[in-house]
Amino acid sequence: MPNARAASAADLASLLALFEIADVSRHAEPEERAERIWSQCLARDGLTIFVSDADMRIVSTCMLVIFPNLLRGGRQHGIIENVVTHPDHQGCGHGRAVIGAVLAEARKQDCHHVLLQSGRADPRVHRFYEKCGFRSGLRTAYAAHRPAGLD
Repeated sequence: MPNARAASAADLASLLALFEIADVSRHAEPEERAERIWSQCLARDGLTIFVSDADMRIVSTCMLVIFPNLLRGGRQHGIIENVVTHPDHQGCGHGRAVIGAVLAEARKQDCHHVLLQSGRADPRVHRFYEKCGFRSGLRTAYAAHRPAGLD
């Protein structure tokens, strides 16, 4: 089974290459902006990006954001974002490795729960998350997008 690790400063180019081929969302450009955002991510308390490597490059990633909470007995909340696995490496355990690392870190950080949203219509994506231990239908998600014209 593949392993996951916390991303490091040297991983930006490999992550951007993964995002370039992924059917998720466009990545930050120009390069200077991406470098600035990457530095902010690595420096921010409560934010960890996990990656899994194969063939000398990153083939899977996801981000865990943990924040404090006065409710739930003071136990923290975790949110997963930016789950991406290279199409050539899907079904090989890399996605499960990064999700497993996120869940282990969330337990270690005393999270009440870890939330994940998916806008993907592909039922395979939802089956994957269910196999990783997530249950749908427990909450309703809402999203407010940035108004048009502010991009």
